[in-house]
Amino acid sequence: PQFGARVEMLFFGFCFVLIAVQANYAPYFFDNGAGSTNGNMALLSLSEDTPVGTYVYTLNGTDPEGDPVTYGLTYEAGSRRYFSVDRNLGNVTLIEELDREKEDEIEVIVSISDGLSTVSEKVRILVTDANDESPEFINTPYIVQVPEVFCFQSSNKISRTNWHCFFTIDRHSGVLRIKTGVTLDYEKSRTHFVVVVAKDGGGKLRGDNKVFSATTTVTVNVEDVQDTPPMFIGTPYYGYVYEDTLAGSEVLTVVALDGDRGKPNSIHYSLVNGSEGSFEISNTTGAISVIKSPNQLKKEVYELKVQVFSPEGDVSAYAFAMVTIRVVDLNNHPPTFYGENGPQNRFELTMYEHPPEGEILRGLKITVNDSDQGANAKFNLRLVGPGGIFRVVPQTVLNEAQVTIIVENSAAIDYEKFKVLTFKLLAIEVNTPERFSSTADVVIRLLDTNDNVPKFSSDYYIARIPENSPGGSNVVAVTATDPDSGLWGEVKYSIYGTGADLFLIHPSTGIIYTQPWAVLDAEVNSKYNFYVKAEDTDGKYSLAEVFITVLDVNDHSPEFNENIQEKTMIIGSPVKIEAIDQDAEEPNNIVDYSIMQADPANVFDIDQSTGEIKLKSYIRSLDIIHNITKNKDCIWSVVVQAKDRGSPSFSTTAVLKIDITEETLHKGPMAAFLMQTKDNPMKALGVLAGVMGIMVLITIMISTAMFWRNKRSNKIMPVRRIIKKRQTQPSRTVRMEWLKFKRPSNAAEKFVVEDDAQSLQNENSNNNVQVAPVPPAAPVPPPPPALAPSGDASGWRVPTVSGSLTPKFINKQLKKRGHSSAHNAMVSELKMRFEKRNAAIGEPHI
Repeated sequence: PQFGARVEMLFFGFCFVLIAVQANYAPYFFDNGAGSTNGNMALLSLSEDTPVGTYVYTLNGTDPEGDPVTYGLTYEAGSRRYFSVDRNLGNVTLIEELDREKEDEIEVIVSISDGLSTVSEKVRILVTDANDESPEFINTPYIVQVPEVFCFQSSNKISRTNWHCFFTIDRHSGVLRIKTGVTLDYEKSRTHFVVVVAKDGGGKLRGDNKVFSATTTVTVNVEDVQDTPPMFIGTPYYGYVYEDTLAGSEVLTVVALDGDRGKPNSIHYSLVNGSEGSFEISNTTGAISVIKSPNQLKKEVYELKVQVFSPEGDVSAYAFAMVTIRVVDLNNHPPTFYGENGPQNRFELTMYEHPPEGEILRGLKITVNDSDQGANAKFNLRLVGPGGIFRVVPQTVLNEAQVTIIVENSAAIDYEKFKVLTFKLLAIEVNTPERFSSTADVVIRLLDTNDNVPKFSSDYYIARIPENSPGGSNVVAVTATDPDSGLWGEVKYSIYGTGADLFLIHPSTGIIYTQPWAVLDAEVNSKYNFYVKAEDTDGKYSLAEVFITVLDVNDHSPEFNENIQEKTMIIGSPVKIEAIDQDAEEPNNIVDYSIMQADPANVFDIDQSTGEIKLKSYIRSLDIIHNITKNKDCIWSVVVQAKDRGSPSFSTTAVLKIDITEETLHKGPMAAFLMQTKDNPMKALGVLAGVMGIMVLITIMISTAMFWRNKRSNKIMPVRRIIKKRQTQPSRTVRMEWLKFKRPSNAAEKFVVEDDAQSLQNENSNNNVQVAPVPPAAPVPPPPPALAPSGDASGWRVPTVSGSLTPKFINKQLKKRGHSSAHNAMVSELKMRFEKRNAAIGEPHI
């Protein structure tokens, strides 16, 4: 605010927010210059004879922002207050008499304000002199009788005549005369007042600009003569005869006066025509009376011509007046409703719901009547009750009408909302003071139709069931309602779809349960979806989608996926074991590894998550191992355990024989490869077969190319070239030599073809392999054996093994973690729909 900014404090919830709206510019006056009557009062001049209370000026200005402005007038201390101002309109009024001889200049402070800023200006108002010495008339007052002409004088020379429509005056002599052709009428004006103004010669006589004047009034009285006929007053005349008026009753009185009001004559009244023997008039008073009973009057309106004249005056001086008398019916009957058997105030109808719009309710036979006449029999009709459903025709009635009720909104005539519709049929008079009215009840009883489809409580149902649930277990209950009554409101449920094979639904309760023979297995299929149908007896139905998730139960033990009886460990490099848990979800399928027993102890460490087995960090050579044990073969037994994280937890143990050797015994990539494939000779055979196949393929391609080349050129290549080409098979027997040597004394030379049946598979191989050989294509694995259902969880035990264990082989490709793309898309779409719906209704996300 200190910088002139306009601010507003707004309160939203529990926070105050200060918002700068806009800069505030000060208001200002319009400067319209001298001679203007609105602005800032600058250069304003006032005559000293301006009357007190005169509106002399309008303060006028504006605000740049368009805000309303107010005005003010202030004076310096000790100054006399001459003006007042209307704060809103700016109107300035003189409140004190001016006198130039005392004060010829007035200082005033004018101000304008927009509520925030105020602008003040000091202005000076000049007081001008006025001619305040007037001539004086002598021998006043002047009263004359017409037609006499009267002459009057003044003490100053008359310089101007005050003109009037009846009189004229000589400007020098002061003689007042009636204008030529003007006739004075006593009956129109008995007295005339003529104002005469006398002015002096002004500056010509005194040498200044002051002009003085005097004013007097001449009273002219007009004398009456007998020359005017009588006249009616209070015309036109209207009278009313009501149905309860008695014969001989006075209806109205006409009034006439003699035209010569100074000396009026007596007057006489008479009926000229129009009465038709039903009315009479008093000769002296002018009172008109009905002489028949109202029910004998044949006309509704009578036009009477009345004459008035003065027997004492001129017989030809008379006047006429027209009198209108209306025979009026009394409003003493309210509108009345009638049925087929007479007056009735309740009408009932039974009909089916949702009739066509515009249809007439023909079962209602209603008549309305008002036995009064004319305007008293005009009334309006309307329905009072639930609006917009029906309308009544006609809406305005004169005397009598047949009432028709028409359907306007078929959807609102719903049996499920209203079993009975009740209205008030109201008839009320329009233009009568009494506003008589009457009502009748209209009761419409509705009959039901099958106009509703069964509707599920949700478009989607999501359920979860453990995989070890027995057959016939309840999964979820769906609910659909049909508001129709009777058989139309009964709902039957059914399910269909590719995912519904393992499930059934109760047709009445909507409970979905598993088939009695169904065995759920989360590892085989954990997602099912299908449609549920709710149908009424008329075949109207709706659908909802059901999504069922089979919850994983820890019912599988970890199983080692390869023969791990014997492993070869190079000092400094780990060996790896791996076990697979066939459960579908975490943590049931997460496996932790541990060493249960080792001989000797405190030699090996195992990674709990990966299953990598390493030597203790202080064992860096065979010499250290020889110091620990006398077993020169360095083949040690280790009991390893694979345990899942389920509840309850399952585990499997196996005995692993580890052959320890040093990498320094083998030089070159061939030796490294031999060490890597020592525990898996089939891998070496596969690599060798692949290399040989590639070489044969290259040889065939070269031979084919040479053949086509020689054939095109029609040349026979020398035999020596062909023979030279065929000698390129040098090292095939050498590459096979590593398969034929016998078991030597050191660990690097253990690989013998005869021991192939006893060799172990090593999934982990050697991490130091430099070239990854291409394995041969594996045959298609057989289908996995059916898993027997697990028994009671309380009977589960952790198995132990006392000797070496050769776990059965598990094909990893048979175990698919996750689901088909169709299931993934379905679940994603469902999740998106639920998030949108929950966001719309303000519920948290699922």
